[in-house]
Amino acid sequence: MDNAFQWSERYSVKVSAMDAQHKQLFAIIQELYSAMRAGRGKAIVGDVLRRLLDYTNKHFAEEEKLMEKHGYPKLEQHQAEHRVLINKVVAFKKDFDAGSASVTPELMAFLQKWLTDHIQTVDQGYSDFLNLKNVH
Repeated sequence: MDNAFQWSERYSVKVSAMDAQHKQLFAIIQELYSAMRAGRGKAIVGDVLRRLLDYTNKHFAEEEKLMEKHGYPKLEQHQAEHRVLINKVVAFKKDFDAGSASVTPELMAFLQKWLTDHIQTVDQGYSDFLNLKNVH
């Protein structure tokens, strides 16, 4: 799983601002994974999850604003996907804060799948559309 959180060009949506933000999301999740492997996951997970939620909300808002500005036809579907993802992480953070969840391989697998699948499927949908509008 170490390589799972490494940025690679296959994740590029060819929109530099969005690629930079995706790289930051990879870095936050890698930080959590590294801490978990070192036995420090529980000590930092609350802070990392908070930062992950904050940054994800910021990223989603900027991504949606960009799509809206350029008339992306699948904006509503994209927004719905964002809400589902945010709700899952919020629910986990609430469980963690209440003491009923911990950093597990299942959480890491969810975060990996969430990030890579979302970028490679949902986000790739806007890549060509925005590039045709000269957004790079």
